[in-house]
Order: sequence, then C-alpha cells, then structure tokens
Amino acid sequence: MSESTSRGAAAKAHAEADVAGAAFHTRIDTALGDGKLRQALSMTTGRLATGRATAFAALPYAEALRVAAQRIRAHTIAHLDRYLVEFTTNAERAGCRIHWAETAADAARMVVEIARASGVSLAVKSKSMLSEEIELNSALESAGIRVVETDLGEFVVQLAGDRPSHIIAPIVHRRREDVAALFREKLGATDEEVATIPAMTAFARKTLRDQFVGAGMGVSGVNLAVADTGSLCLVTNEGNGRLTTTLPRVHVALLGLERLVPTSADLSVVLQLLARSATGQAMPVYTNVLTGPRRRGSAADAGGGEPDGPDQLHIVIVDNGRTRLLGSELAEILYCVRCGACLNVCPVYRQIGGHAYGGVYPGPVGSVVMPGLEGLGAWSELPQASSLCGACRDVCPVRIDLPRLLLKLRAQAVRQSLGPAWLRLGMRIFAAVATRPAVYRHVGNLVGRIGAAVAPDGWLTRLPGPLAAWTQSRDFPAPAAKSFTQSWRPKRGAERTRR
Repeated sequence: MSESTSRGAAAKAHAEADVAGAAFHTRIDTALGDGKLRQALSMTTGRLATGRATAFAALPYAEALRVAAQRIRAHTIAHLDRYLVEFTTNAERAGCRIHWAETAADAARMVVEIARASGVSLAVKSKSMLSEEIELNSALESAGIRVVETDLGEFVVQLAGDRPSHIIAPIVHRRREDVAALFREKLGATDEEVATIPAMTAFARKTLRDQFVGAGMGVSGVNLAVADTGSLCLVTNEGNGRLTTTLPRVHVALLGLERLVPTSADLSVVLQLLARSATGQAMPVYTNVLTGPRRRGSAADAGGGEPDGPDQLHIVIVDNGRTRLLGSELAEILYCVRCGACLNVCPVYRQIGGHAYGGVYPGPVGSVVMPGLEGLGAWSELPQASSLCGACRDVCPVRIDLPRLLLKLRAQAVRQSLGPAWLRLGMRIFAAVATRPAVYRHVGNLVGRIGAAVAPDGWLTRLPGPLAAWTQSRDFPAPAAKSFTQSWRPKRGAERTRR
C-alpha cells in the first residue's frame, strides 16, 4: 500500500500536463483515438443513463419533485448567508469545530494542521470531488501523512497514479480487464482474486480493512448539510464512507459552502432525486446523517454516551471562488448536487471522457464550474465543448439550464477576446459585413458564385486553414448560388401578376 499513496503528486502532475502540455483539441483527438476508452465510456455512461431514465419513469410526480428541488436550491443560494450562519451555529452546538477556507490552499493547509495537531500519520479518505479540487492528497503527502483512498474507484485511481474522469464513477475510463491487471501488478493479486468483479471487490475490501483500523483521521466530503440541525448528509454505495467517518478518532468533513439545504424535509426532497439521477437507484446503499462527534457520557451517567464515532468532527467550509459566482449570471450552477447525470447524456463527454476536459470537474457541469471557480482565462475552450442539445438540462435533478450558462460563458469569452486570433478576426469581419445590407448582398453574391464554381454538387470536401478541421471527417454544404431573396423575388412577382 505504501507505493500507492503517491497519487496526489502524480495526479496533479498528470492534470497539469493535460492542461499545459496539450491543447484542448489535441486532448480530444487523443481521446477519440483511444478505442478502449470509447468502449468503456459507451458501456458505463449508457448503463447509467438508462438506469436514470428507468428510475424516473417509475417515480410518481418526478417532474414535480424536480421543480421542488430546484426551488429549494434556488432559495438556499439566494439566502446562503443566513443558512450558513444557522448551519454553523447548530453544528458547533452539536460539538463540531468549524473552519472557513477562502481558497483551495487554505482548505488543504487547515486539514494538514488538524492532522498534525492530532498526531495523525495515516488518513483514510472516502470519495470527495472537493478534496480533488483542493489537491488535498498532495498537501497531506507533502506533510508526511499517508493517505489511502477507500472508495473502490478512487482506490484504483490511486494505485494507477491516475485521476478521476467522472464525478461519481471515477474509473469510467477503465475496463474490468484494466483493473485486474493493475491489481496483479501493484498488489500481487492472484488470478482467482481478479477473476470477477465481486472477487476484485472482496480483494480490495480485504486490503483496505487494516487501513481503516490503523488510520488516525478520516476525510470525507459532504453531499448536503442541513442548516436547522447542523447535520451532514453523506450518500455512498460502499461501506467505506461509514467506516471513514466513524472509525478514526478524527473526522474532517469538506463542505463546499453552497451545499446546504434549510431543513431535513428539504433534504428528503433532494435525496429522492440524487441517487436516481446518479446511478438509477431509488436510494443509495448508505445514507448517513451525522450530527456532531461522538457524545461522551457525563460523570453522573456512568457507562452512558455513544460507543462509536470520532472524538473530533471538523467541518472545513470551502469557498474557493464560489462567492464570486453568487449574484453573477452563472450563480445557477451553485444549485448543482454533483450527481453526474449530465455527463452520462452529453454527446461530447460520451465520446471523449473526462480527462480531455483537463479540470477536476468534466462534462457540461465542469464546463461551467471550472471557468466559474478559476476564471475563464484558462478554461475558455470548455464552453465550446457542447452541442447545446439540451440533454444535460433535461436530466438535471435541479433543472439547471446548462446550455444557457454555456452560452453566457461563450459570450464572456468573446467580450474578453479569449478565442483564437483567426476566429476573432473572422467574427469581426463577419459583423462588419452582416451589419451593412448592401455589402452583405454583394459579398453573398460573390461567395455564392464561388461556391457554385468549386462545388457543383453542392458540397465542399476541403476547407482552407483552421476550417479544414471541419472537412476532415465530413463535407461542408456549399453556399447557395442564390440568396433566399433572389429566389423568392421572381415567385413573388409571378404571384402578383396572377392577382
């Protein structure tokens, strides 16, 4: 296991290489040329999307629940300041310790300080995209604290020195055969131990058991926090989440500051949609609601108190760009509950997978979240990775209008002149022509004549310069020889003559 815990630095280096070392279109080309990746993506995203559709078809009043969930999230985000105060007050009353992190670096540093103060040398971790966002593993490993991922998918990712490519299915890009080979190479698994998926799961469970027992700290994310009770809700399909949050003496929960609901009744509404959207399940296998650390019995209550649970429960509330989104034209993305349903139906994600996006959050939601949290400069190409078909909006449990947000980001990129120089120049020329009717007519006539001369069958098979990317795999329709006005005018004249 010791060799497997270098994932933080490896994954960070991998991500940086993805973004800085290759252009977005190059990463896309690489993904499209990977037959194994496309096979794995097709199988898993298809299964998840079908499961989601089946689950919602069997859910009475599904659309009414989606509307209710949208209202809950919109109301919470609109009154986030009030609910954050209410949540932290109630959580502290229950014995939790609250930490506010303005940046990712602040959050990682706080977790390291908690670990050092508690003398922790080994930490176990359940699945948390927020921990990926703040690069927690790298920070802990740099401080000499060993980290072990305990979610099966994340465990595989850690062993491989890889990084997740899906919000809820981190190894969607790997086939069963790939995982079996990895277990043989890294853990010395026998053929019998990797013969089937249940066998591999049992092998991983046995391997991880000692890590839970020996860990001094458990780190988890939080799916939703309840303001009026100060409770944390975590949903998982593996028992690792419950072990991570109850067995070590210190539990650190990472909470994005937008992941609140006002009441337990509101939590119930969102939970009815979350698992169905993510995996097609009516409910996840484990739904954990935690309120404070273990309660000790008083001196007068000999033998009382709770036998299980951590002695300390720290909640690190992470901003890292979220408050900048509040009140902006992208604030709706803060409704997101990270179910991953939009990835499974996105025609772009289903072809290229998550790594090609380059950021922690891939797919349609990632194409909004990454520019929203870190600025559009480094991520201006992501909003272009969408057909705007609207499938993401149709499956979102809280009805986020992702296509509208993507168009907002595209408009911002134009205003900030972030596109390629040839495209910016081309759009300026087009705008100059299109806003002058006489010039537009003359240019249209000229282009139509050229099109008719070079493409008599109506299709262009090769375009010049950067436009050649279009015709690498499909033809482009040639400009019409006559404009609509030119075609319509004789017909209109004939109609008038008949009258």
